[in-house]
Amino acid sequence: MRKSRSLYHRSIFRADPNGDPDINTTPLIDVMLVMLVMFIITIPPPTHSVDVTLPGTDMGRAKVSDENRITIDTADVIRWNGEAVDLAQLGLLVKTASSRADPATLMFEPEARARYLRVDQAIGAIRRNGGSKIAFPGIAGYGGLI
Repeated sequence: MRKSRSLYHRSIFRADPNGDPDINTTPLIDVMLVMLVMFIITIPPPTHSVDVTLPGTDMGRAKVSDENRITIDTADVIRWNGEAVDLAQLGLLVKTASSRADPATLMFEPEARARYLRVDQAIGAIRRNGGSKIAFPGIAGYGGLI
């Protein structure tokens, strides 16, 4: 003999046995919004900074010609046509080279083992100061490093 379930038992799972099962999504959305706010609050502030040396040094040593070679060695030394310069001087030299009637060509040639951060800083200084004619000679020498 089989026991039949009470009406109370059937009503726990569905109030109306012929009705569509609907889920109330409002509490789910509320929980998602609270979690989103918590994630935004707990994200740490950005700690990356770029040190910039403000111009104030004499840039009369380095010369701007029609074709200028910018190199970076593994010791993070930036050279403009063979003369060591810092990022601020590089920016001023690039601004001078790009403000001519016929902008000078910048031959950017970092060594294969130079740090990426220093190369990125140099490219940023070139782009911020209007360097538009940039060439990458010797790029085939980097093929074996990847």
